[in-house]
Amino acid sequence: MVNWKKHRRKLVGFCGFVMKSPDGVVVAKGKPNKAVSSEEVIGVLKSISDPKCAFSYFNYVAQLPSVVHTTETCNFMLEVLRIHRRVGDMALVFDLMQKQIINRNMKTYLTIFKGLYIRGGIRRAPSALEKMRKAGFVLNAYSYNGLIHLLLQSGFCREALEVYRGMVSEGIKPSLKTYSALMVAMGKRRDTETVMDLLKEMETLGLRPNIYTFTICIRALGRAGKIDEANAILKRMEDEGCGPDVITYTVIIDALCNAGKLDNAKELFAKMKASSHKPDRVTYTTLLNKLSDCGDLGTFKEIWNEMEVDGYAPDVVTFTILVDALCKAGNFNEAFGMLDVMEKQGISPNLHTYNVLICGLLRVSRLDEALKLFNDMGALGVEPTAFTYILFIDYYGKSGNPSEALQMFKQMKMRGIVPNLVACNASLYSLAEMGRLGEAKDIFNGLKISGLVPDSITYNMMMKCYSKVGQVDEAIKLLFDMMENGCEPDVIIINSLIDTLYKANRVDEAWQMFCRMKDMKLAPTVVTYNTILSGLGKNGQVEKAIELFESMTVLGCPPNTVTFNTFMDCLCKNEEVHLALKTLSKMMTTNCRPDVLTYNTIIDGLVKENRVGDAFWFFHQMKKLLYPDRVTLCTLLPGVVKDGRIEDALKIAEDFVCRVGVKIDGPFWGDLVGGILTEAKIDAATLFAERLVCNGICQDGSVLIPLIVFLCERKKALDAHNLFVKFMKNLGINPTLEVYNCLIDGLLEIQSTGKAWDLFKEMKTIGCAPDVFTYNLFLDAHGKAGKTNELLGLYKEMHCLGCEPNTITHNIVISGLVRTGCLEKAMDLYYDLISGDFSPTPCTYGPLLDGLLKSGRLEEAMQFFEEMLSYGCKPNCAIYNILINGYGKAGDLETACELFKRMVKEGIRPDLKSYTILVDSLCLAGRVDEALHYFEELKVTGIDPDLVSYNLIISGLGRSRRVEEALSLFNEMRHKGITPDLYTYNSLILNLGIVGMVEQAGKMYEELQLLGLEPDVFTYNALIRGYSTSGTPDHAYTVYKKMMAGGCSPNMGTIAQLPNQS
Repeated sequence: MVNWKKHRRKLVGFCGFVMKSPDGVVVAKGKPNKAVSSEEVIGVLKSISDPKCAFSYFNYVAQLPSVVHTTETCNFMLEVLRIHRRVGDMALVFDLMQKQIINRNMKTYLTIFKGLYIRGGIRRAPSALEKMRKAGFVLNAYSYNGLIHLLLQSGFCREALEVYRGMVSEGIKPSLKTYSALMVAMGKRRDTETVMDLLKEMETLGLRPNIYTFTICIRALGRAGKIDEANAILKRMEDEGCGPDVITYTVIIDALCNAGKLDNAKELFAKMKASSHKPDRVTYTTLLNKLSDCGDLGTFKEIWNEMEVDGYAPDVVTFTILVDALCKAGNFNEAFGMLDVMEKQGISPNLHTYNVLICGLLRVSRLDEALKLFNDMGALGVEPTAFTYILFIDYYGKSGNPSEALQMFKQMKMRGIVPNLVACNASLYSLAEMGRLGEAKDIFNGLKISGLVPDSITYNMMMKCYSKVGQVDEAIKLLFDMMENGCEPDVIIINSLIDTLYKANRVDEAWQMFCRMKDMKLAPTVVTYNTILSGLGKNGQVEKAIELFESMTVLGCPPNTVTFNTFMDCLCKNEEVHLALKTLSKMMTTNCRPDVLTYNTIIDGLVKENRVGDAFWFFHQMKKLLYPDRVTLCTLLPGVVKDGRIEDALKIAEDFVCRVGVKIDGPFWGDLVGGILTEAKIDAATLFAERLVCNGICQDGSVLIPLIVFLCERKKALDAHNLFVKFMKNLGINPTLEVYNCLIDGLLEIQSTGKAWDLFKEMKTIGCAPDVFTYNLFLDAHGKAGKTNELLGLYKEMHCLGCEPNTITHNIVISGLVRTGCLEKAMDLYYDLISGDFSPTPCTYGPLLDGLLKSGRLEEAMQFFEEMLSYGCKPNCAIYNILINGYGKAGDLETACELFKRMVKEGIRPDLKSYTILVDSLCLAGRVDEALHYFEELKVTGIDPDLVSYNLIISGLGRSRRVEEALSLFNEMRHKGITPDLYTYNSLILNLGIVGMVEQAGKMYEELQLLGLEPDVFTYNALIRGYSTSGTPDHAYTVYKKMMAGGCSPNMGTIAQLPNQS
C-alpha cells in the first residue's frame, strides 16, 4: 500500500479522486480537470519507492487522454526499472515510446545499455542491438532512424553504417533523411564508394533520390576530386527530370575549382546564368573565393562586375575575398587601399578581413608589418581571436622558429583566449618538429580537459612527436586510441606511421600497416607506395618491391616520377642495376619524364658496380636533356678518379664551373673531395685536389678540409700539416678558418701542442681571427694537461679580443678547473656566470657535482643538484650517474639506490653505465643479492652487459664465495661473444683458490694463456695463494718459478703468499 496522502492534492487536481485497485496498488479515477506536466509525473514517480507500484502508476498515466508521457518521464521510468533490474518492464516502456512516438534520445539508449550490462556508450550500439532483441526490445523504423542519427551526431560513422546494415537485413526501410545523413557523413570522410553504394541501395528499396540527395553525391565526389563522376550525376539529374537547382550548381562549381578546372567552372557558371536557376549571392561568393585562390585577378574582376549588375552589392564577405585575392597576387598597397573603399561604402572591415591581411603578409615573410597590424587591431575596434594567433603560430612553426610559435601560444592563453583545436594543432606541429614530447602531451591532455575532441591532425602531430623521440610503440598505440574514440585515421596518418616503422627497422609491422589500409577503407596514394617502396629497398626486399611496383597501375594508382626514382634506387642499392635500366626504358614510354635524380640514381648504381664507362656514357646522355647538378658530380667523379681517369674528372668539374657561371661555394668542393676519398685512396684524392687548384678550377681552401680530416682521424696530423703547408705555400691557397680548426684539433689530439700553437699564432698574423671553436680546442687541451694558469689566461684573452665565449666554453673552463683541483674557483666562476644571462646545462653541473662528491661534500652536492632543477636545467642520465657513483663510493648505498629509482620515475632511462656503477657499489658493500637484481634488470631492459659489467658482478659474487654463480655468468658472457680479459681471469683464479677449487683455478690460468693473455703479478699471486692455502706448497713454488722465468717481478704480496719452506 503506497502512502498517497502526501500527493493527494496534486493527484486529485488531475484525476478527480484516488482509490485502491484490486491488486493493492493505489490508482486515481475520475475526470481530469487540467493537463499535467512531465515534471509533476516525475515528482509522483520519485515519491514511490516500490518499482512495481511506480510502473503501475506509469502505465495508468499512459492511458489517460489528457496526460501524454514525454521523453523525460519515460527515461526516468527506465532508470528506475534499470536500478531494480526489471529489464522486461524496460522493454515495455521502450515499446510504449515507439507506439506513442515519444522521442528516444541518447539517454534512453544509454539507460537501456546499462540495464543490459553493455559498456562503451552509444558506440556499442551495433553489438547492443542483438542483446536488446533477446531482451524483448524490438526496434521499429523510427527507432532505427533515430539511433543512426544519434550515432552520426556523435561522430561514430562506422557504427551508424553497421546499424543501417542491420536495419536493412531485418527488412526495415530507412527513411530518405537517414540515407541523406549517412551520405553526408561518408562524403565528409571522402568515402565516395560508400556514398555511391548508399545511393544504389536506396533505389533498390524503392526510394527515389531527390535534388538534395543528388547534390550530396556531387559534393562528396567533388571533394574527393572525382569530377567526371560528379558530372555524370549532374547529367543523370537532368535525364531523370530532377533538374539541378542553385545549390547543386554552386556545389559542382566549387568542386571544379578545387580540382583546378577553372575553365569548366566558368563554362558551368555561364550555363547556369542562361538557365532558370540564376546565381545567387552564395554562388558568386563561392566562385570569387576560388578565383581568389588561383590568383586570376582578371576573371575575378569580371565576375565581381557581373555580381553587381545582377543586383548583389558587395558586402564585407565579398570585400574580404577581394582583399585576399589582392594579397595573393602581391598587390598589398591595393589590398590595404580596399579598406578605405569599404569605409566609404559604409562597410566596416571585420576580424576576418584583418586576418586575411595578416595571413597575406606572413605568406611573403613580411613579419614586422604583420605584427604591427596585429598590435593595432584593438585600436581599430577588432580584437584578435584564436585564429589570428594561429596564423603566427603556424608561420613561426613552419619557418623554423618553433620557440616563437610556442611563445605566441602562451601569449594567447595569457590574454584569456581559450585555444581552439586548430591553435593546439598548430602548436603541436612546432613541438613535433623539435621532438618536445612533454609539452606536446600537456597540450594534448589539455584538449580533452577543455572538452575539445582531437581530430586526425592532432593525432598525427602527437604521433610525430612520439616518433621523433623514438617511442614508436606509443605512436602506434595512439592510432588505436584515435580509432576507439571515433576519429577515423586518414591516409596521411597511415603514410606517416608506415614511414616511422620503416625508419625504426620494423619492416614487417610497416607492411602489415599497409595491408590493413583496405580494412580501414583507405585507398593507398602514390605517396603510400613511394614510402613502401623506399622501405622495402632499404631492407633488401627487392622481389616484394618489384611485385608492388608492377601492381600500382592495375590498382588504379599509376607511378609518378618520384615512384620510378624510388624504385630504381631500391634496385640499384640491391645490386639489380640491370633491372633499374629496364625500368628507366619503361619510364621513357610513360608520361613520367626522367629528372636529374633519375640519372643520378642510375649513375650511382653503375659506379657502385664499377661500371664507370657506362656511368660516364649515361652522364653524357643526361647532358643532352638536363643540366647535371652538384649531386651528379659528387656521384660520378669518385668512381672516375678511382678508375684513374683524373683528366676526365677535371674536365667534368671545369665544364660544371663554367656552365654555372658563378663561383661555387666551399661546401661543394669539400663534399666532392670527401666523396672521392670514400672511393679512391688518399693519394688519388690529394692529386685530384692539387690539379683542381693548379688548373684554376678551384681556389677555395675548403678543398683541403676532407683531406685534413681524413688524415687527422687516422692520427696522421703531421702528414696533414705537411699537406697544409704545401697547398698554402706552394699552391697559393688561402686556408679558411675551418681548415685551421680541423688541423689544430688533429695536432692537439696527437699531443703536438707546439705545432698547434704555431698555427694559432699564424692565424692571428694573417688576419684569420680564431673563433670560439678554436679557443675551445686550446682551453680543453690546457684543462686536460692541468695547466690552470694558461687555461685562465686564454679564457681572459677571449674576452679582451671580443670573441664571445659560448656555453661550451664556460663548461670547458669549469671542467678544467675541477680537473686541476681548483674546485672553489670553478664554483666561483659558476656563480658569476649565473648572475648574468648564462643558462647552465647538464655539462655545467656534471664536473661540479663530481668534484663535490669526490671531496666528500655530499650534502653540498645534493643541494647543488636541487639548485640545478630550480634553474630549469633538467638532469640527464650522465648527471644521475655522477650522483649514484659519488654516493655509492662514499658508502651511502641507500641514497644511491633512491637516486636510481628517482631517475627511472622521472622518465630518464638508465644506461649501461648507470647499472654498472650501481652493481659495482653494491658489490663493494657486500650487498651482492641487490647487485645481482640490478644486473638481471639490466638485461631485461634490453641493454647488453659489456665486459666491465660482467667483470664487476663476477668479482662481487666471487668475493661473497658464490663461485658457482660467478662461473655461470662467466660462461654466459662467453656464450654472448664477450671475450674475458685478464681482470676476469684474475678475479676467478683468486676466488676459486680461496674456496679450495685450486684445480679449476689452474685450468683458468692455462686458458688465459691459450687466449694470448700475459699473466701479471696479480695472476701469479692469486694462484700462489690458492696452492698455499690448499696445502700444496710445491705447486705454489712451481708457479713462483714460472713467474720469475717469465720475467714477471714479484711484489710484497707474492712473498707474503708463499708458504714457509721446511
